[in-house]
Amino acid sequence: MAQLLGETVFEISSQGPAPIKDYFYFQITQTEVIWRWWKISFRPNSYNTRPGEVRESHGEYLDDARLQGQVLMVFGPHVLQYSKCLCQGQYDYLQRLPDPLLLRITAHLELEDVARLACTCHRFKQLYSSEQFWEQTVRLHCDTVTPGMEDLARDVGWKRVFFTNKLQLQKQIRRRRAGNPLSHTGDSLTVTSGR
Repeated sequence: MAQLLGETVFEISSQGPAPIKDYFYFQITQTEVIWRWWKISFRPNSYNTRPGEVRESHGEYLDDARLQGQVLMVFGPHVLQYSKCLCQGQYDYLQRLPDPLLLRITAHLELEDVARLACTCHRFKQLYSSEQFWEQTVRLHCDTVTPGMEDLARDVGWKRVFFTNKLQLQKQIRRRRAGNPLSHTGDSLTVTSGR
């Protein structure tokens, strides 16, 4: 599982909260914590101010109340708590899995469970909204996916195809076929889900 982490475990950057205009960058690697800042000021005496940097081991960071206070001030309590967990070796492996593997996992979950999972973080929300997830879902819930359905999905999206009932889908496919005489014939749909 360690190879899922990569060298950079976490990174975030932002301008400090008002009235601070300085820019901050916070990175956690597998071995150290890096805190960088750039002074942003229009005062002439600040033009030559160089960016600052602090590098500490995970253990040093966990004991450094001053640096933790800066992280709290700039990025808030959630980032501070998350950074402390990472430095204690508490990694979120599930979120770091590659998309194809996550899609295989979601294939074994009920849609309600996947929707709940999507509420936990931005990465899962993106995956739940992706065309790959909804194509997989349609293919799992339909006995056959015809070329006409695939054409329709390319135009309107797999999610819309999934939530469209069987009769409406057949009507849309017939309409498309009538508008394009070269389209496939014999497009019928058998749905196994309870939609």
